[in-house]
Amino acid sequence: MNSLKLNTEYTLTHGAFWMIYGITGSFASVFMLAKGYNNMHIGIMFAAANLLALGLQPFVADHMDRAKGIKIIDAMVWMILLIMLTGAGYFFFGNGSFLLAAAIAAVLAIHSLIQPLLNSLAFRLSESGADVNYGIGRAGGSLGYSIIVAVLGTLIEKKGEMSVPVCMEAACALLIVMLFITRYSFKKMKRANDIEIAEHNGKTPDETDSDDERIDLKAFIRRNKYFFIMNLGLSGLLFSNAIISNYMPQIAAGAGGTTEQAGRVLSLMAFLEIPTMVFFGRIHRHFSSRTLIKLSSLGFTGKIVVCWLAGSVKLLFAAQAFQVAAFALLMPAMVYYVNEIMSPGEAVKGQSLFTMMFTFSAIIASLAGGWILDASGAKVLTFVAALVTAAGAVVVFLTINKVEDHRRLPQE
Repeated sequence: MNSLKLNTEYTLTHGAFWMIYGITGSFASVFMLAKGYNNMHIGIMFAAANLLALGLQPFVADHMDRAKGIKIIDAMVWMILLIMLTGAGYFFFGNGSFLLAAAIAAVLAIHSLIQPLLNSLAFRLSESGADVNYGIGRAGGSLGYSIIVAVLGTLIEKKGEMSVPVCMEAACALLIVMLFITRYSFKKMKRANDIEIAEHNGKTPDETDSDDERIDLKAFIRRNKYFFIMNLGLSGLLFSNAIISNYMPQIAAGAGGTTEQAGRVLSLMAFLEIPTMVFFGRIHRHFSSRTLIKLSSLGFTGKIVVCWLAGSVKLLFAAQAFQVAAFALLMPAMVYYVNEIMSPGEAVKGQSLFTMMFTFSAIIASLAGGWILDASGAKVLTFVAALVTAAGAVVVFLTINKVEDHRRLPQE
C-alpha cells in the first residue's frame, strides 16, 4: 500500500513536470510568433536557453550528488518558484522585446535543470523501503504532456497566445503541491522503515545511513569515456526529438495542417509513450537496458524519416507510431542503465550527462531549425534531422557495448 501511494505521487509529479514542458517548450514557437518574433529569433532563444542549462547542469549535478536523501526536492521547489517568478515576464514584457525572449529562455533553462533531479528522485525515494517504478512515473509525465498539448492547442486557437503563461503558472503550482506531498510521504515511510531496520540490526537509525563515494565531474568523465561518447550519439537521436517538439507547428503547417492539429500530433506522440513506459518493468525482465537503448535508436530514426517523407498531416500522425520504440524506450532504459552501471556517488552526474545531451542537441536543433525553416522550409529541416539521427544511431551501436567493459578496467 505504501509503495502504491508513493508511486502514485511520483507519477503525478512527473505529470505536472512534463505539462510545464508541453506549455513552455512545445508551444514556445507559437507564443513567440504571435509576439512578433521570427523563426530565427525563436531558434536563438532556444539555443540561449539550452546553453544556459548546459553551463549550469554540471554544478547542479555535483551539488545534488553530494546531497543526501531527498534534499533534491527542496532544490526542485526553489527552481519551480523561480520559473513562476520569471514567467511573470510573459505578461508584462513588450512584444518582440529582448526581455520577453530572455524570460522565455530562462524558464526553459531552469526547467531543463530539474529533469535529472526528477529522474534520480525515483531511486532516492526507494530509500524509504518502497518500490518506486520510474517507468510508471515517466508514463505519468507522458500522459500529462499529452493532455496539456491537446488542450493548449485548442485554447490558443480560441483564446489566444496568452493561454500559454496562464497554463504554465497553474502547472508550476501543481508541481510544487505534488513535491510537498511526495516529500511528506517519503519522510513518514522512511522513518518507519529506519526504525524497523534498526530494531532488526540492533542499531540506531542514524547508524544505518551510508556515505557513498562522491566524485567530481572531471573524474566522472575520465572514468566513463565510452559512456560520454555514447551520449554524444544519443544527442544525434535527440536532435530529431528537439526538432519535432519545438517546430511541430511549422512542420504541420508545411504539410497543410493547423496549430490545433500540431497540438494533436504532439498529444498522440506523448500518449503512445505510455504503454511502453508503464510496462517497461516487464519488458526489462526480458531485454537488457543496453538492448533497449539500441532498439530505441532505430525507433528514433524511423520516426523522423517518416516525418520527412510525410506529405500530409495524416502521415505525421502515422509517424508517431514509432514513438513506442523511440523516446518511450530510451527514457526509462537510460535511467535504469545509469543506475545499473554507476555507483550512488555518480548517479546524478550520469543522469545529468544524459540530460545534457538533450540540452546539447536542443542548442544545435534550435539554431539550425530556425535558420533552415526560414531559408528552406520544413521539408529540408526534417531531411537534415533524419541524417543527424541516423548518424547518432550508428555511434550508439558502435560504443554502447564498450561502456561496461571500460568501467570494469582498473581506474587510475
